[in-house]
Amino acid sequence: MAPFTNAAELLDHGARIRADALKIAASGLRTADPFNAAMARVRLAGDDLFVCDRRYPLTADRRVFVIGAGKASYPIAKALEEVLGDRIFRGLVVVKKGETRTLDYCGLRLAAHPIPDASSLQAADDMLGLLDEVRPRDIVIACITGGSSALLAKPLSGISIEEKAIANKVLLTCGANIQEINAVRKHLSQVKGGQLAKRLLPGTTLVNLTVSDVVGDALDYITDNTVADSSTLWDARGTLDKYRLWQRLPESVTAHLKAADSALETPKEGDLDHLTRQDVILVENDAACRGALAAARGYGYEAMILSAQLDTDSRELGRTFGAIAKEVRASRNPLGAPCAVIAGGETTVTIGESAVGTGGPNQEFALSAALEIQGMHNVAVLGLDTDGTDGPTTSAGGLVDGTTAERARMLALDLHQALAAHDATPCLNKLGDGVQTGHTGTNVNDLKILLVGRQA
Repeated sequence: MAPFTNAAELLDHGARIRADALKIAASGLRTADPFNAAMARVRLAGDDLFVCDRRYPLTADRRVFVIGAGKASYPIAKALEEVLGDRIFRGLVVVKKGETRTLDYCGLRLAAHPIPDASSLQAADDMLGLLDEVRPRDIVIACITGGSSALLAKPLSGISIEEKAIANKVLLTCGANIQEINAVRKHLSQVKGGQLAKRLLPGTTLVNLTVSDVVGDALDYITDNTVADSSTLWDARGTLDKYRLWQRLPESVTAHLKAADSALETPKEGDLDHLTRQDVILVENDAACRGALAAARGYGYEAMILSAQLDTDSRELGRTFGAIAKEVRASRNPLGAPCAVIAGGETTVTIGESAVGTGGPNQEFALSAALEIQGMHNVAVLGLDTDGTDGPTTSAGGLVDGTTAERARMLALDLHQALAAHDATPCLNKLGDGVQTGHTGTNVNDLKILLVGRQA
């Protein structure tokens, strides 16, 4: 590699392959667009509403309600408004604070994410009030997606919203996967785990339109408020046992989980037989990976999806991607340069009680990879949260290359210390390696991209 005198020159040196990584990721996000997916599956023909191949006559005595909560709920609701217009009798959609767009026929509430607060509680109360108006024969279209656990929060009696927020923070930073986390959260709530669906009167039609951000596309971990829950109190207790959380959670939470019996279980499949139901996954969890794969090939890269079901530690995966880059250079395995290795899933970060840094799993993945690929020419690694916010930050992720570690040294930044302190965001931003997208409108699994170009 030619000598460089400053970090800016090094950053410019990798501009082309970095630009390719961003273009490939953008194509992945477009493939995962919920608005387009909803418009392709929902249509109105005269007085008949069609959802995929199911027909719902909109008779004079049948009203349409739209409810939603989550990071991909807005575009689905917007599509429903495009199709149904004033045939929507009432609606309420809850989105993250910072959303600036509006809806014409549905109420819009802004609430906190990823940690719930009073706005999340108010949103849940408003949602319950709306559902109380639903009559038999009415249609409820639910566009509940990932993120609803924080945006729509109503803890059980005896547990305050502040205590629920503490529990949420502990669960999100203990290293547990989303299934383990949600098994606990569902059993502390009055609205999760199918309880919104159970509240509807017999004879109501419930149509779920959702976007998957969960490996395997399990509905009760995507749109859990309005489908039967497969997890149990035993599963919730198992999460606390596995990650040694009994002493870290508020006493009100642990006391409930210790004392609760089968009478306090969340609704199971037979509990929702009083409803007519249709469940549609508009965008599957691997959609961004598939879109990125097609784009990478279009840009001339030999490309493969390594896995769309990764569920592992973020830093370990970063090291793995670095190792793959070295393997490509050394032996053209698993592909020969120029190549793209693409992956998806939900990686985790385990944070101790004393950690004070700012970051997220995709940013830690990127920093970890940067240490492995340092000095490698024409190599880039991107980690991206597809909803546009990685962890509790405004960054979507990180984009690093073979010059990142050298640029960090020039700027007196310690990448090892940043990882140890879980403080990736300020480090990446100072390097110019932070990725900002704003709200993307989708929320499928995270996207990981390794590009290895030709050696100079």
